[in-house]
Amino acid sequence: MRTSFRLGNSGRMKCWSITNKVYSTILSVYHSIRLLLVVLIITSASSCKKDYIYELKDVTVTQPGGGKGNVKTTTEFISIVYSDLFNTNIPTDTLLYVQQAYDAFGDKKLIEDRIVRHFLKTASQIPSDTTMRANVPLFVDETFQKFFNRKTDAFENYFISNLIRNSASITPVIVYYACMTSDEYRYY
Repeated sequence: MRTSFRLGNSGRMKCWSITNKVYSTILSVYHSIRLLLVVLIITSASSCKKDYIYELKDVTVTQPGGGKGNVKTTTEFISIVYSDLFNTNIPTDTLLYVQQAYDAFGDKKLIEDRIVRHFLKTASQIPSDTTMRANVPLFVDETFQKFFNRKTDAFENYFISNLIRNSASITPVIVYYACMTSDEYRYY
């Protein structure tokens, strides 16, 4: 005996709805993969950067006065400050007195500052303001030669000369103070 089953209209609808659900699932997965692929292509295309290669010669940059490697001793520092400002050797009793104060003080930069200020108050070899302003580039060159034992480079002379010309409050004492309390002055 042969039995046959008829699905009828409702069976076809069930089959069609199952097929439709599978098809829509496959279609949504396809669209998701396609969207992911488009995003990956755009991301990889936008992240490409062109590497530029500049062929330049190696240049060694040095600072004027940067080759000084030896720190002045306390005695040398005090003696040189005195001789630069008074154009004579420091008396022995004055050297011992100042050196004792220097050695007893903890903050060396502060005591160096105080020593320079003290000597600047009584110095006899500081040019006048009118002498400085008569020829500012010459004054800057002579000051560097006196304190740093070197000539200024073009930029140093230009920069410091402009500072002096543009400010009436800058005096030779201020310029001397700035040079004598600089790190370069501490080295030879």
